[in-house]
Amino acid sequence: MVDRILVAFQPQASDHVIEIGPGPGVLTRALVGRVGQLEAVEIDRDLAARLRTEFTPAQLTLHQADALDFDFCGRAPPGGQLRLIGNLPYNISTPLLFHLIEHSACTRDMLFMLQKEVVERLAARPGGKDYGRLTVMIQWRLQVEKLFEVASSAFRPPPKVASAVVRLRPHSQPPIAVHDPERFSLLVRRAFAQRRKTLRNTLKGLVTAQAMQDSGIDPARRAETLSLQEFARLADAPEES
Repeated sequence: MVDRILVAFQPQASDHVIEIGPGPGVLTRALVGRVGQLEAVEIDRDLAARLRTEFTPAQLTLHQADALDFDFCGRAPPGGQLRLIGNLPYNISTPLLFHLIEHSACTRDMLFMLQKEVVERLAARPGGKDYGRLTVMIQWRLQVEKLFEVASSAFRPPPKVASAVVRLRPHSQPPIAVHDPERFSLLVRRAFAQRRKTLRNTLKGLVTAQAMQDSGIDPARRAETLSLQEFARLADAPEES
C-alpha cells in the first residue's frame, strides 16, 4: 500500500514535502531520500521522540506541533510551493481540511488517506446526503480526485472504518468567482447548519427570499441541492437590511 501511495504521489528530488501525522514513520521511511526536503508535523511527544531517534535532522525536519494550528505556508520555500501528504487523524480530519484550505495558495498538491466517507463528502455532487459544507468549501478552492480505497487489512490493528486515498490540487482557474470570501463562507455555513430546512429559513437575516428569486434560486430549496455557482450567486445577492 505504501508503494501504491508513492506511485500516486510521485515524489521528486526537487520537492519540499511536509508529512502530516507520520506516527511510527511507515510512510516517512519511504519518503526519506526521495525528496529534496522532508518535514513532518507530529503532535504525539512519544512518537516524535521515536522519529528523532530514527531520522537525523538532515533527513527529516520534525515539528512536534498540532497540525490544526501549524503555519504550513510559513515553511514554503521562497517562490516555491509545498507538497503535503499524510494519513490524516480521522478524529480531526474535517477541521484539519478546513485549516489546510487556508494554505492552498502555497501548496502544489495534497495526497491524503482519510476515512472513506470523508473522501466521498469531498467528491460529492449536489443532491445527495454526502454533499455539504465541507464539499462546497473544498471544491471552491481545490480539485478533488478520489484515487483508491484501502482495505482494513493494510493497518495493524485493522480499523473499524473504511479508508480511501484522495488527491487535492488548487484550481488553476477557480470554478466560481467569489467576491467576498467571508460572506461566502458564512452563507455556506448557515445554509447547511440545518440541512432539512429551506433556504428561506436557514438564510433568514442574511439573504431575502426576493433576493434569492432575483438570483434565480427558489427559496424553498435546500442547501444540498445548490451548485457552487448558485452559492456564489447567493453570496453576491444584496444583504438583508
